[in-house]
Amino acid sequence: MATEAPSLMRLDAPDTSSATILMLHGGKPSSREIVDDRSASWQRTAWMARAIAGRAHAGGADVWLLRYRQRGWNGGADRLSDTRWALAEVRAAHGDRPVILLGHSMGARVAVHVADDPSVVGVVGLAPWWSRSEPVKTLAGRSLIAAHGRRDRLTSFAQTQLFVERARSVAEHAELVDMGPRGHYMISGASAWNEVAIESSLRILTPA
Repeated sequence: MATEAPSLMRLDAPDTSSATILMLHGGKPSSREIVDDRSASWQRTAWMARAIAGRAHAGGADVWLLRYRQRGWNGGADRLSDTRWALAEVRAAHGDRPVILLGHSMGARVAVHVADDPSVVGVVGLAPWWSRSEPVKTLAGRSLIAAHGRRDRLTSFAQTQLFVERARSVAEHAELVDMGPRGHYMISGASAWNEVAIESSLRILTPA
């Protein structure tokens, strides 16, 4: 499927839910290609969405996956617009419920830019694409959990460390999960990535 508008894959809990995990897939620094079913970035996140949905549902959360209009960051504005549209769709369906933004790579970059949305209570970033230019003020009063492997050659473990340290000045909670000798694409050790994704999301939603 290919569209010129953002779309959502919804994995809704069969029973009553009280929160939404909104998943944001990765992409490229620059590309105007439409995101279709052949997109490896979208496919990887869709696989994870299906893998974690059962535990999310048991924890009272729906899982929604946003498909951007285009594959590239392209300066950011359009990807942020796509994500704010998805957050508005959550509100239209469920009102003011808590939302976790669960993003991989570029998706984690998008997440920290839109985390100031009033529905967002936390961000989980997997192999995030963060730099010194990313904002942390959007995380004020929210939780941040980042997970990164030390063999990632596309995004930087060190930059993630720096971002988490910066976020601690404003966030309610910020931590980094060291994924050890893992790379960027979440294929090797997929079960470990799935575990940290759902465990982190549910921990933010239901803190001890």
